[in-house]
Amino acid sequence: MTIQLLLADDQAMVRGALAALLDLETDLQVVAQVGRGDEVLDAVRASSPDVCLLDIEMPGLDGLEVARLLAREAPGVRSLIVTTFGRPGYVRRALEAGASGFVVKDAPASELAEAVRRVHAGLRVVDPALATESLYGGASPLTARERETLLLAMEGHRAPDIAARLFLSPGTIRNHLSSAIAKTGTSTAVEAAREAQSRGWL
Repeated sequence: MTIQLLLADDQAMVRGALAALLDLETDLQVVAQVGRGDEVLDAVRASSPDVCLLDIEMPGLDGLEVARLLAREAPGVRSLIVTTFGRPGYVRRALEAGASGFVVKDAPASELAEAVRRVHAGLRVVDPALATESLYGGASPLTARERETLLLAMEGHRAPDIAARLFLSPGTIRNHLSSAIAKTGTSTAVEAAREAQSRGWL
């Protein structure tokens, strides 16, 4: 039986390289490729893949949000995070979002193919080093700028005021806050700041 795959990565060269490597495996077939997170669900409906390989940082929706969306809207499709960002803090969040696995892009092609097979079989696959680190709390997924922005938000400052203090545009500040909110699984900047603080990220 051929395992059908969808690749979601905003870097066309990386996406093409992954597709070429995976298509060398006799039991794997790439049936769809997209460059944005918000294109994944439509592509899943059109191509009916068994496993989606998702990058984390993509326009539209990030890979973790896509994994959560797939778990809700297409529960028969497995998702595997394949990313450059091998941060332990992402592993726990990926699994909580509904992803079946988490591997880094510099893993050998044979390991990636085996990860796909294991995920398709209903197993969970996590890079061993990252799994160990995540058990001990993991690293913060927040960037330095996101932490700085959240600290000011926690003090009661709004986006225009934060922008003035950090010499950035209000739009950039809203992007940082939105990213931090997504990463903490909360609804507002203040909630995100409190959650990040409770996890020792601030």
